Amino acid sequence: MNAARLIARDELRLMLRNKVAVIAFSLLVLLTLVAAISSWSHQQGIADLRARHQQAAEQAFDNQPDRHPHRVVHYGTFIQRPLGPLAAFDPGVDAFTGSSMFLEGHRQNTANFGDVRQSSLLVRFGQLTPAFVLQAVAPLLLIFLGFGVLSRETERGTLRLLMLQGASRGQLVRGKGMALGLVALLAGLPAMIGFVLIAGSPGALFLPMAVIAAGYAAYLALWVVVILLVSARVKRSRDALLALVAIWAVTVVLLPRVAPDVASAVVPLQNRLQTDVAIARDLRKIGDSHNPDDPHFAAFKQSVLDRYGVTRVEDLPVNYKGLLALEGEKLTSALFDRYAAQSYGAQEAQNTLVETIGVASPAIALRALSMAAAGTDFAGHRRFLEQAEAYRFALVQRLNALQASDVSYADDTATDLAANTRKRVDAANWEKMPDFAYRAPSAQALAIGALPGLGMLIAWLAVALTLLALATRRLGTR
Repeated sequence: MNAARLIARDELRLMLRNKVAVIAFSLLVLLTLVAAISSWSHQQGIADLRARHQQAAEQAFDNQPDRHPHRVVHYGTFIQRPLGPLAAFDPGVDAFTGSSMFLEGHRQNTANFGDVRQSSLLVRFGQLTPAFVLQAVAPLLLIFLGFGVLSRETERGTLRLLMLQGASRGQLVRGKGMALGLVALLAGLPAMIGFVLIAGSPGALFLPMAVIAAGYAAYLALWVVVILLVSARVKRSRDALLALVAIWAVTVVLLPRVAPDVASAVVPLQNRLQTDVAIARDLRKIGDSHNPDDPHFAAFKQSVLDRYGVTRVEDLPVNYKGLLALEGEKLTSALFDRYAAQSYGAQEAQNTLVETIGVASPAIALRALSMAAAGTDFAGHRRFLEQAEAYRFALVQRLNALQASDVSYADDTATDLAANTRKRVDAANWEKMPDFAYRAPSAQALAIGALPGLGMLIAWLAVALTLLALATRRLGTR
């Protein structure tokens, strides 16, 4: 057995003799298992609840009586955001963005009912998930176990004795690193096992799971290297502990909390009220379909008459009010899309700024990687919103087309009581409307989205290893 392995074995034996260390490690393993089970159970409950609500909303929409199609446009429907199986490992932004959307004509609503708005403020600090345990708790355990691996030898004067017995500086650092690396591996193993069990079908999600596993392995390896580096550079164990805890507090707690606030201050985002006011202002500029002298809709009316070769809307083979609804929805939806694109652009700029701050915090890079691979980042939420808007527009236009084809213009403009019955269409039409079906991203797309975070972590690890190599050369020279 070479010197590095002997040093690693002795270091592990020393850790096992430390009852506090053994208890702390056992508690971490237990916490990870509890986090995996509770997160899986929580996500299963959320998935079942959303599925029931989605089914109830679809039944309520299909079970409507005979109605005028435009009444159904305003009746609307609810859709729920489904989550992938990896969301149990890292729920990402789901607790903040909301899960339910109400879809209706002439309006683009936002998602509602986020857990943060319905739970205590502790949810904002972090949910108990395997991802949170590995991101925040596991590094702290490694710090308390390894802060003195090298500084202890310098402090006690045993470093020179080891070197006199034939152990080189590199062998000493590698041996200590092997021992601490094994602890890191054992600390992360329960979370990875729970990760595989949570996924349910690992084969279909192999690529994002592999990227997540590689990211967390690089993250824990980085902490092992940083602990060795600080312990090699500091003579006293107490000072090494204080320095490492300070690094952990800044990179894991402070920067991830401050970065979003800095991004919000640098790139302001309009609130819902400001957006609604701006949209209402622009809608007035587009035109008023109820005003016969409005330039846009007057031109639209003339184009419709020319297309069908008639001079009056009463002579059209279709209901002009339905055509008017189709045109109006197209204009308003284009306006909604433009403001949504502006909002998405601002949020992308904020996320880019946060990721830039991640250069100083590997925890931010790991979080971005984890959420991207799990499909629970902002890009995943935006994907849901865009698909919801596309479905809303298609549904409303189907109903408007139904008004144009199945309701006569004479009945639609009549005010007598009998006309109210004649302008209703058969309820069987509601069941023919397609239900919302979320198209989840492919495993390859999830993996590709997580690669920037993985690259940042690998870069951090390469820099830390370079600094450790330089510190190793000077070990014991002071």
